[in-house]
Amino acid sequence: MKLGLLAGNIGPRVKVDMGVIKHAETLGFDSVWTAEAWGGDAVTPATWMLAHTSKIKVGTAIMQMPARSPAMSAMTAMSLAELSGGRFIVGLGASGPQVVEGWHGVPYGKPVTRLKEYVQIMKQIFKREGPLNFEGELYQLPYTGTGATGLGKPLKSILHCEEDIPIFAANITPKGVAAAAEVCDGFFPIWMDPEKHEVFSAPIQEGFAKAGDKDMTQFEVSPFVTVSMGDDVEQCMLPIRANMALYIGGMGARDKNFYNNYAKALGFEDAAVKIQDLFLAGRKDEAAAAVPAELIDACHLVGPKERIKERLQRWKEAGNQGRVASMLLGCRQPEALEVIAGEVL
Repeated sequence: MKLGLLAGNIGPRVKVDMGVIKHAETLGFDSVWTAEAWGGDAVTPATWMLAHTSKIKVGTAIMQMPARSPAMSAMTAMSLAELSGGRFIVGLGASGPQVVEGWHGVPYGKPVTRLKEYVQIMKQIFKREGPLNFEGELYQLPYTGTGATGLGKPLKSILHCEEDIPIFAANITPKGVAAAAEVCDGFFPIWMDPEKHEVFSAPIQEGFAKAGDKDMTQFEVSPFVTVSMGDDVEQCMLPIRANMALYIGGMGARDKNFYNNYAKALGFEDAAVKIQDLFLAGRKDEAAAAVPAELIDACHLVGPKERIKERLQRWKEAGNQGRVASMLLGCRQPEALEVIAGEVL
């Protein structure tokens, strides 16, 4: 099993902690990941990280697909892959309707269809087997729809990218996971209980069936795992409670919250309902308090060093069985990174 570091900063200032990133690189971490929401982008810090490292791979978790054309994402990926000697990983996501329509000003549309068409176009561009032609539901290349001049022509990338560029997707819905399994090289769930891989098994197999000759040796499951090392387990859980309450309770409308549905699928249906009710009523502290410790403990690593080492065994077993390819760690504690690297790598 590989280790990755979640180093994307979403806030009022662009912060790239190269000290922690270089420490992870020295420890043997495979990858480091950036992020974006509606402020700083994911690609610029990824470029910075690639320029200041020599071995570790850098991925975007995520590049928002509605914000970029598939060709633009392919151009960016090829450029960074070539400049870094093949160390760039594409991480894509649909984002949500609030961001897509409120910030980017484009229709949210059909995220599963978008992912499948988007990745197919990108891979066609990477291969350079011929001029780009694509006739999909959301994307038509060359474009011939409303406002077209009629002058568009199929083109082939000028850049000959010789590097392998993996494409990952952020998904947790059954249809989204199936789409990722069909067209992508991996996906990253926002959280995961390594002992409940069956939540994803059916959609993954559905995607493999549509892809044809594909199995888990060609598809990586790489969940986000928050790590907080300290003597007081509850204190270590506090920031995780707030974050999970935000997603389970407030990330989306009451009847369209993917994370709420996911918490239910993990076996916490009553808690998911309560968290959402409290969060949408403006009682955010109570919503955070309602996040079960068992859910946090199932998906993250918290507490003293020995406790983290003990809880890590579940993840190692999942890695040995091929259910988890990488743990992408949300952690800024060098000593915690050392503990996990010492156990895994």
